[in-house]
Amino acid sequence: MKTSSAWPVLRRYDSAHLARIAMPVGGIATGSLSLGGRGDLRDWELGNTPNKGFVPNKTMLLLWAQEAGAKPVTRLLEGPLEAWQHEGAFGCPVTNQGWPRFREASFAAAYPFGQVELSDDDVPLEATVQAFNPLIPGDVPASSHPVAVLRVVLRNRGRKPVRASVCANLENFIGNDKNTKGVKANRNRWREEKGLRGIAMETTGVDPKSANWGTLALATTTSGSLSHREAWAELSWGDSLLDFWDDFSADGALEQREQVKEDAPMGSIAVRTVVPPRGERTVTFLIGWCFPNRQTWTPPKDAATTGACVPGACAPGAACDSPSWIGNHYATVAGDAWNALRRFAAELPELERRTIDFVERFCASDLPEVVKEAALANLSTLRTQTCFRTPDGHFFGWEGCGDTGGCCHGSCTHVWNYELATPFVFGELARSMRTVEFAHMTRADGLMAFRVNLPIHRAQEYGMAAADGQMGCIIKLQREWRLSGDEALLRRLWPGARKSLEYCWIPGGWDADQDGVMEGCQHNTMDVEYYGPNPQMGFWYLGALRAAEDMARHLGETEFAERCRALFTRGSAWMDKHLFNGDYYEHEIRPMKREDIAPGLIIGMGGDTLDPVLQLGAGCLVDQLVGQVMARVNGLGDLGDAKKLAKAARAVHTHNFKRGLADHFNHLRGFALADESALLMASYPRGRRPKRPFPYYNEVMTGFEYVAALAMLQLGSVDQGLECIEAIRARYDGLRRSPFDEAECGHHYARAMASWGAVVILSGFQYDAVVGSFTVAAKPRASWFWSTGDAWGTVRQRKAGRGVAVEIEVAEGELRLARVELDGFGAIALPQRTLRAGKILKVTVAKAGTARTKAR
Repeated sequence: MKTSSAWPVLRRYDSAHLARIAMPVGGIATGSLSLGGRGDLRDWELGNTPNKGFVPNKTMLLLWAQEAGAKPVTRLLEGPLEAWQHEGAFGCPVTNQGWPRFREASFAAAYPFGQVELSDDDVPLEATVQAFNPLIPGDVPASSHPVAVLRVVLRNRGRKPVRASVCANLENFIGNDKNTKGVKANRNRWREEKGLRGIAMETTGVDPKSANWGTLALATTTSGSLSHREAWAELSWGDSLLDFWDDFSADGALEQREQVKEDAPMGSIAVRTVVPPRGERTVTFLIGWCFPNRQTWTPPKDAATTGACVPGACAPGAACDSPSWIGNHYATVAGDAWNALRRFAAELPELERRTIDFVERFCASDLPEVVKEAALANLSTLRTQTCFRTPDGHFFGWEGCGDTGGCCHGSCTHVWNYELATPFVFGELARSMRTVEFAHMTRADGLMAFRVNLPIHRAQEYGMAAADGQMGCIIKLQREWRLSGDEALLRRLWPGARKSLEYCWIPGGWDADQDGVMEGCQHNTMDVEYYGPNPQMGFWYLGALRAAEDMARHLGETEFAERCRALFTRGSAWMDKHLFNGDYYEHEIRPMKREDIAPGLIIGMGGDTLDPVLQLGAGCLVDQLVGQVMARVNGLGDLGDAKKLAKAARAVHTHNFKRGLADHFNHLRGFALADESALLMASYPRGRRPKRPFPYYNEVMTGFEYVAALAMLQLGSVDQGLECIEAIRARYDGLRRSPFDEAECGHHYARAMASWGAVVILSGFQYDAVVGSFTVAAKPRASWFWSTGDAWGTVRQRKAGRGVAVEIEVAEGELRLARVELDGFGAIALPQRTLRAGKILKVTVAKAGTARTKAR
């Protein structure tokens, strides 16, 4: 379904489901502002820290319209406020509450496209407020502009022409955020150049090394008549706004006002147009930003070495010698906000076309709507303050974001293990993370700090290892190598990966007796240490052994590969025999002496090691098969007995899925409530619950729910897996929570990007660039989107006699191909070739064991 502007739509939200919608608009690792459900611009999180709830003063979009022969009307380009927003100690607390607004509103989305559709019987035009930032798989630079595109589409359903003016207002808030009022001596300056007219916003009073120092810009790419203000009248008692209303509402044009004392001047641009009968017109605004001074998430503890900057000592925006300064990669490209707009405006038509192409192909894929929605919506996390890149290009992430600060630093390995968006959509980012993990975070003895301190030379300072985090990174390296075919990456990082696996076998380590089973003190993503064999760590370990075996064989290290295989075989059999209880896999708690635990493995979350608390024990754990999920995604096969794995996946749904939580007790955080359905972190259907289980066992967290659903999809419980995903997205419905903010330990939580895995699994997609193998599930008449992290396109199937005709189209990037397989049906070997953008490969695959397949 499309609007007249040709933007795709995947999900619509009616007027009852708008209150919580906040769709991030910005580039990868640049920060963002959000388009609200009613059309407001909220959560301006541009200046290097989260900033939930911050809205610059009087910042808004406005419409003036006059039908021929009628009186003009002026409206805020927003829908009505919710009833609960009306009350406050000093009246309605909502920004811009006093403006006339449209009576009807709805929201349409197919991320990164968001559209607010507005109508009012008293306004001669319908309006759609659109917002987006380019999102193009495999092209990180094209998806990393520090810009928000705001477009207003005006439609005239009447029989008379309508004169109109669309105005964008932006406060120069440099130096301010939700909790800091540091604005001082800010200035606005009008600029014009080919195809771009607008206001450059700067400051002369904010410390040039402050995280809040930077530049802003507001501009339009729409040609024709416009008027503007670089400042508003400086009047008391709110009369600055009254003066603006009187000026704009009279004729839709603005008269200049002089800035005298105001530290945070307003900038306004009003673009005039005429909308013909039964016609439409568009006005496009661009907001740009550049805030270069990101500070480390791990400031030095020694105050004497903090090296605070002296204002003016360094060139604004340049690299600083303070040990707390880490900077932003996007700022090295943009330079300043106006330059960012200049670069972007010239590329906008092509970037928009490519983004539409991606989203249309993705939305047309023969996958359940809820799977596509969950995958796209969670890509928005890459645009939030959860993620950033340092000037050297390395990509980092918090676990999530609090309202005013990042939550849980360090690209935490045991959290980022779960996400499947970066490897399949932006492979460059995934490979960057692997480089940081194995080239910087891993010590010579193989201990990988599970949180990275910054700057990067401090990467190993954290000094503590997480069993699941470390094993998952090995699996991910094998994935990134196979997806990209990057031989140099593998050879560069393999020594660190091998050491990190061998670290399991040190005295006091996770598998000190080298039997293929993790028994030691295992710090993990539940923020505790498990003692004794358990499925969560066990399957991560088995997956790491298989991944290491694969990489070692490729590199000619046959002896090490055989060792990994032997440990895997032994450990897999042991887990099936001893941990599987006939229904699911349990945790066998084994107390330890503290002196038997290697340094770096104990955080102290489990209490007395001889009588540990906060354990899983006999529980049915939501993500007991997470290692299995990742191994299958990587093409490494099953890590245990296939029937037992399938039973365990079903058991998680049977025991942990609750259709309504009205009778559920939860002693910690509430991410699902009342009549909402959800998958619990753990249940104890066989009793034997520890007196103090691991802390989160009563909670619900979407990232874990997705991984459990992925296991169900992989192992035959497809309906149950889809029910879990549907339950998640029903909770993030715009009324109760934002569809673009799945929280766990903070907003925009990284683990929720596991949602992309359902796209991969349901299409059966596997790609191996090393050997040129392309695999999808056999399903005649299916059309699927595919992506490798560096290339993307569409694959289509149709019956062709006894075989299946397959068309692989590359939209962007390139594929190395030597084999095409329809999983469970047949395969065809091809002369090795490279399929480049715009090309289609057509092959016919016969059922295995029948007549020879052929390619053409």
